[in-house]
Amino acid sequence: MAWEFNSDKPIYWQIVDIIKFEIIIGKYKNGEKLSSVREFAQEAGVNPNTMQRAFTELERENLVFSERTNGRFVTEDRDLINRFREEYAQNCIEKITKQLLDLGYSKEELLSLLQKNIESEVTKNDCTV
Repeated sequence: MAWEFNSDKPIYWQIVDIIKFEIIIGKYKNGEKLSSVREFAQEAGVNPNTMQRAFTELERENLVFSERTNGRFVTEDRDLINRFREEYAQNCIEKITKQLLDLGYSKEELLSLLQKNIESEVTKNDCTV
């Protein structure tokens, strides 16, 4: 099934975001060999050149690296992945905070909503087997 993209930003940047997120959440493990550009492109439903451009950016950010004869691998640098994880979380918090402030919520209301959400998620996770 092809990946879903929008018109907010170039497709290759959206691919970078998707793969980066999957590395952050551990779908692709540290040091794991990744599928070929062609396989990723086929899965995503994009041109291989677009996927190559995304991987070039991921390499520039040091999240993946290439070995000439062996393919591409996820970085083994856990600190780097944790920095991207923290950056991702910060961006999410900034976005939702701005949206809720634009809706007229006060700081206290925001904190209350966040606390309720955390408690709800913890309860859900505690109940799952």
